[in-house]
Amino acid sequence: MTRNLRPQRVFGWRVTGGLLLLALSLGPVQAGCDDPPARRVNWLRCDKPGADLHGADLREAVLTQVNLANAQVAGARLNNADLGGATLTDADFTGAILTDARLVSAQSERAVFSGANLAGARLERAVLTGANLSGADLSGARLDQADLRGANLTGSKLGKANLAQANLAGAQLQNAELSSAILSRAVLENAVLTGAKLQGANLTGATLIDADFSGANLAGANLAEARLTGARFTDARLDSTIWPDRRRCQPASVGECR
Repeated sequence: MTRNLRPQRVFGWRVTGGLLLLALSLGPVQAGCDDPPARRVNWLRCDKPGADLHGADLREAVLTQVNLANAQVAGARLNNADLGGATLTDADFTGAILTDARLVSAQSERAVFSGANLAGARLERAVLTGANLSGADLSGARLDQADLRGANLTGSKLGKANLAQANLAGAQLQNAELSSAILSRAVLENAVLTGAKLQGANLTGATLIDADFSGANLAGANLAEARLTGARFTDARLDSTIWPDRRRCQPASVGECR
């Protein structure tokens, strides 16, 4: 007797008989490592060291754990792209747009992000030792527990960024914008913050040993329980700054907490 093969619906498709088994056997979409750069391209775990992606459109791309060491990515658009766990060592992202991109735990030693737009990006636990982020826009970015030892952040925009427990030892932060940034328990030993804007910044419990804040603006900043041994505050503005012993500096304090 002939069986009645009724059409069935799988993931929104109507399939009949043997086609049902085929539909169910199909796995998830695989990464297309040979696919050209394009918006929403899937390069999951692909190996592309030294790739030329200058000016490429990689918005919303899946680049999780991709290898882009030494890649040329200057001027590329990576808005909302996922580069979590990616290898970006020595890659060049000069002027690239990475707004709201995800770079959690990315390995970015000596990478160049000069002039790049990383506003709202997620860089928690990212390794950026020796990276060049001069002039980069990191407004509102998540950099908690990131490794930024020796990084160049001269003139960068870090207003309202979260740098809690980040390691910024020896980092260059001259004239950086850090207003209302969170730097609680961050390590800034030997960091250079001359001329930096730190109004309202949270530096509670931070390690500021031998850091240079000459000419910086720390008005309203909170340094409660911070370690200041050897730190320099020459000509720094300390209006209503909360000192490590929790006393509030008098208005118009300059160079020392009065």
